[in-house]
Amino acid sequence: MVIAAQLPPPREEFRPAVADASVRGRVLLWAAPFALALGAGGFGLTGPLLGRDELVTWDMAGRDTGRILATLRHVDAVHGTYYLLMHGWVQLFGDSVLSLRLPSLFGVAGAAAVVALIGNRLFGYRAGILAGFLFALVPAVSRYGQEARSYALVMPAVAVATLLLLRALDRPRGPWRWAAYALVLALTGLLHLIALSVVIAHLCLLAAHARRDRSLWWRAGLALAAVAATVAPLVLLGRSQAGRQLYWVPAPDGWALLSLAGEVFASAVGGGALIALALVARSERRAPLLLCGTWALLPPVVVWAASHGEVSYFRSVYVLFTLPAWALLAGAGLASASRSWKTAAALVATLAVLTLPDQRQMRQPFEHNAPVPLDYAAAAEVIERLHQPGDAVVYDRYDSWQLDGGVRYYLPRELKLRDVFLTRTPAEIDDLYAVQCSVPELCLRGERRIWLVTQGAEFPFNAIDPEQAGALQTGYRVSTSTPVTGMTVSLLERVGAAGGARQS
Repeated sequence: MVIAAQLPPPREEFRPAVADASVRGRVLLWAAPFALALGAGGFGLTGPLLGRDELVTWDMAGRDTGRILATLRHVDAVHGTYYLLMHGWVQLFGDSVLSLRLPSLFGVAGAAAVVALIGNRLFGYRAGILAGFLFALVPAVSRYGQEARSYALVMPAVAVATLLLLRALDRPRGPWRWAAYALVLALTGLLHLIALSVVIAHLCLLAAHARRDRSLWWRAGLALAAVAATVAPLVLLGRSQAGRQLYWVPAPDGWALLSLAGEVFASAVGGGALIALALVARSERRAPLLLCGTWALLPPVVVWAASHGEVSYFRSVYVLFTLPAWALLAGAGLASASRSWKTAAALVATLAVLTLPDQRQMRQPFEHNAPVPLDYAAAAEVIERLHQPGDAVVYDRYDSWQLDGGVRYYLPRELKLRDVFLTRTPAEIDDLYAVQCSVPELCLRGERRIWLVTQGAEFPFNAIDPEQAGALQTGYRVSTSTPVTGMTVSLLERVGAAGGARQS
């Protein structure tokens, strides 16, 4: 009993440094970065046209739950959780560009707030709020906060899981804290499996603490086992689909790994500044630097190494969840390098100005389809303006993807065009790709006018499937062709139809 009485109480290394600060200070810690990220990402939110991947989100979210689940058995299972969430969202708020992108915007704003909270725990109040500001100003954060995909939600999920781990380490004997950590980490994996590579950083932190308390291993082990059991079916299903979905991703060389930072930050200036600040980060304890350093560096290396097998997973967007770690280190570096709030604020403002060109680039109309710009809205406007009752349409599906989805999204919903060569839609076959006529001649019904939408600027019959082109050319001639960015909208008129047809 005497010995027990002399033992010190559990050491809570990650208590918030602002625990005794005013209510205003505690709220400002997370609210200010949240507001900055919301404002930065919200500016120009609906400016860029929907990209191909966003059109997939729109398509999948518009299916009923049963169809979504059936599709996931065939393709894109790794994004299934996001599609189900977006299905519920669209049912409530509609499928406008604003509605589709708002969850991502709220995701990055939430991530900025959590980054500030983690920074406060690890490095102190000033470093925490600066980390939240720096994260909010990263051009890639705005870019993916304006895209209807899961990547903007993965960042706050990883950050919240990390925050919950720190809370569990405050009181490792609290089972509910470990349960909360396991729950959020499992959700992270269900949103994007590759994000679970952050567990490497978590294990490094646990190893540092387990020297004093070996019970951490079995407590954390139970939590991670629950996570593994939850995501195991998705791992197996995603692995079986990986070849079909990622066949186009090349195996990375050494230079790809070295140049990854520029792509992850979407800004050479912004990325360079944050990395430079991260290098001067200081802490009285080793654990914060260990956690953030391994979180920032190890997941990309692991993904790079895993991408030299049958399938490559090496895409910058897959490791965006490392941005909070870079912001945390940069916030700590800025707090230690600047002795006053005014100096720190001036440096943050300077960084914001220097990254303005990159922020502007993120909001260009065709940025979400870069490097191949496609003006779906302009193509839809041409058809809407010149449409006549009874018109049909043929979409280029020969060497392009989501051309039909993009134009259909921007056409008025009440404007219905028969898709001449379409036999079964993706939704009808629980897939992402349509089934077209095997014998195109049999699918023509003598329409007087057919719109032909193709990618590129070449002669429209040269841009589509040769058999479809042959079937059309036997009875139709090009009446007009209207080029729009990245696309050509042609009107075909039946030979001998009233009014005749003229070659354009």
